[in-house]
Amino acid sequence: MLISLVVAGAISTFTALSFAELASAIPKEGGVYEFAHELLPPPVGFISGWLWLLSNAVAGVVVALGFASYLVVFLPPLPKNAVATLVCLFVTAVNYFGVRRSSLLNNALVVAKIGILLIFVLLGLTLIRSENFTPFAPNGLEGILRGTALIFFAYGGFARITTLGEEVRDPRRTIPLAMLLSLGISAAVYLLVGFTSIGLVGYRSLAASGSPLAEASAVEGPFAVSLTSTGALMATLSVLLTTLLGLSRVAFAMSRNRDLPRALSKIHSKRKTPHASILALGLLMAVLAYLYDFTEAVALSNFALILYYAIGNYSALKLKTRLYPLFVPVAGLSSCLILLPFLTFYSWISGLAAVLVGLIYYYAKAYLSRPSS
Repeated sequence: MLISLVVAGAISTFTALSFAELASAIPKEGGVYEFAHELLPPPVGFISGWLWLLSNAVAGVVVALGFASYLVVFLPPLPKNAVATLVCLFVTAVNYFGVRRSSLLNNALVVAKIGILLIFVLLGLTLIRSENFTPFAPNGLEGILRGTALIFFAYGGFARITTLGEEVRDPRRTIPLAMLLSLGISAAVYLLVGFTSIGLVGYRSLAASGSPLAEASAVEGPFAVSLTSTGALMATLSVLLTTLLGLSRVAFAMSRNRDLPRALSKIHSKRKTPHASILALGLLMAVLAYLYDFTEAVALSNFALILYYAIGNYSALKLKTRLYPLFVPVAGLSSCLILLPFLTFYSWISGLAAVLVGLIYYYAKAYLSRPSS
């Protein structure tokens, strides 16, 4: 897992640099979708936005189910999917009332969760058992690459800032800096927490648990379990907030370009937020959270995530003015394509089905909107 984290972080860095170039050249709302829409053929641009919506909506479901898994530490076992649905509705309400309020809540959650995770690491480092790291790569190179394809999901958040190109100050400077800083800090925290967790209880115990941080912190004592579970609840809630933030902005951009129904591009007269897309995508996440299984959700999200990152890197290849060497988008694109074969069979089936549905929608809409002769 630790090697997979490093490899996934390195691949994400190439993609982040590509996105930084794109965000500097095209500082518009919509992120990867808007980049591809400007630089690639229209169907590819649409599919990139379609995959972004799919990946992040399903990622939101995964995170909401994670929130529900940690809540049982404090409350009697509750229906996990029902809890996940309720937390999706909560973040929809917070996002509806504007970026400023949601960002204040998110900032507080991020500071608190990082503090709690660092306490977990500091306590855990004194209790680590070296035998838990043996064998270090029990499933060999294939296991590492499969782990990389799966854990790539954890780095998916850095690109969400690109969806807010028209809502941040000095986007050409702010967006690239924010992406690279968030990616670097996240990688460091992931490695510290991963190393400590494995050292405390071993990978087999972590793999068998629905709330692995609580499992690992049990070695540190009951207080650590409560503290770490609180941190996990804060972490999942903050990720959900930014997930819906990015989703609604991509839906807004696609609607503005008439790739989605025009109603989704409505802006609230007072709050200046795309309230229609926030409500629509928030309700979609809530419904999926009620219906989906954790494993299925991760599988589908990873396929969409890696594929639209590949499209983003390919878009960066089309830029005429470069901030970084051509090697950066080439490496980003190549590494994404290398990971695709290591996804599960279910990832491929569900992912290709989603792409097919997107293409059918795109061409059906184009056919129906043609002027009659």
